[in-house]
Amino acid sequence: MSLSSTWSWPALHDAQRSVLLEVLVHGSRSRAELTQRTGMSRASLSRLSRDLVDLGFVVEGEAQARPGRGRPSETLHVRAEAAQFAGIKLTGDALYAAVVDLSASVIDTVEHPLPSREVDDVVDLIGTVVADLRQVHPRVSAVGVCLAGDVVGDEGHRRIVGSHFLGWENVPLADLVSDRCGLPAEIGNDVQSLTAAHHWFGAGRGASSLALIGLGAGIGAGLVIGEEPLRGAHGHPGKVGHLRVSDTGPTCDRGHVGCASAFVTIPAIERHAGGRPFDDVLRGAAQGDPADVEVIGSAIRALGVVISNLVCIVDVEKVILTGEGLPLAQSFPDLLAAAIADALDPAAELPSVLLHPFQFADYAWAAAVSAIRLVL
Repeated sequence: MSLSSTWSWPALHDAQRSVLLEVLVHGSRSRAELTQRTGMSRASLSRLSRDLVDLGFVVEGEAQARPGRGRPSETLHVRAEAAQFAGIKLTGDALYAAVVDLSASVIDTVEHPLPSREVDDVVDLIGTVVADLRQVHPRVSAVGVCLAGDVVGDEGHRRIVGSHFLGWENVPLADLVSDRCGLPAEIGNDVQSLTAAHHWFGAGRGASSLALIGLGAGIGAGLVIGEEPLRGAHGHPGKVGHLRVSDTGPTCDRGHVGCASAFVTIPAIERHAGGRPFDDVLRGAAQGDPADVEVIGSAIRALGVVISNLVCIVDVEKVILTGEGLPLAQSFPDLLAAAIADALDPAAELPSVLLHPFQFADYAWAAAVSAIRLVL
């Protein structure tokens, strides 16, 4: 199949999506494996496989010998170049964009300062960036946007309830972006989008339930339960920043005493260390400086309470820690393990806790994955 500059994502029926998702998320599969995993008949699976080959989404590889009698079973592989997706991460002053292929591998990135925080200006910039990217990557099929904020609504029509960094309230961003770009558009909270992306293509692949905690200027969490990202009734699950971790101690910027954000965030750590940079405080604690040891110890104990509470309430298989503040956990892994164990219910199972390296472009990657999830 030749790649066309006018190509758009085709409408797939449920059975076609089911087979494509199996190969996309779980890796190359033989037809025999797909028959077993989907519960479809061999004849139906063969027909669906041909459909996906004809559409250009998969290719057939070498036949695999099967145990016992019977013909070898062809293996289906995702054709990564079949489609591309654009992802946008918005901050209060910049736009970060990534293009991924169908396997969610990043093939391009760009960034631009925001001309202003006015909705029309930001949407116009998104449209210009996506149009420019489509000149280079003509098979961009959908757009995803993520930002720090609360998001509600149906897929493809989500709206921003509120975004502190942009000063937005009740903005129908998905519809605005879709109209401006001429493509399906999905909108999400940045940490929740990152959680869903890691569930399909990253550190959480293969887990039916997981929690991702993002550390940085704030602290937030995303959850996957029963293979599905948890969205919540009001668009803001995983609000762990104001979880009470101590009856005494400092207050956060909202005046709460002893909440997680008063201890764990980079600004909180720097404030407790007299305004010194985060990296300096970590270095001081590693060298045994008593004041820095106290600041970092308090932060890690608070993080341990957050993790243990999520584990006790949701009973997830895996916890992923990531974000700009990840060095807090990386520098003192034994202290973090002890803090989690100390706060964990004795009957709870301690899940795998993964410290995942972070780049800020990961959010744009996650937004692009949300676009893949939208069309599938």
